[in-house]
Amino acid sequence: MKFKYTAALGAVLLAVMPAYAHDAKGTHGGRISDAGAYHAELVVKDKTVEIFLIGENDKPVDPNGFKGIAIFNLGGKAERITLAPSEKNALSGTAATALPANPKGAVQLTAPDGKAVAARYD
Repeated sequence: MKFKYTAALGAVLLAVMPAYAHDAKGTHGGRISDAGAYHAELVVKDKTVEIFLIGENDKPVDPNGFKGIAIFNLGGKAERITLAPSEKNALSGTAATALPANPKGAVQLTAPDGKAVAARYD
């Protein structure tokens, strides 16, 4: 009986952990999502979008050589924001209009080796 309880508890914890990981806050206060071998922290302030890349052992990844595009659903329309490396050690871009604090959409990234990955933000 004790084993069944422990197994059930373990199954529930495993089911909840992936959902919790996507609600995590990054070191810059943004939302974190998986993007292939990376984690991508999305920080939005007014019209500015920044993506901070995190690699193995939670180490920052140098964005030089990366390209990206953020695609957010704003009022039923898709807004595309081109992202390029910035002096803040992030991929950065500017939207045409002010963005909500937690926009829904995706970020597509192309690494220097040409591999493309995407991060979703719901």
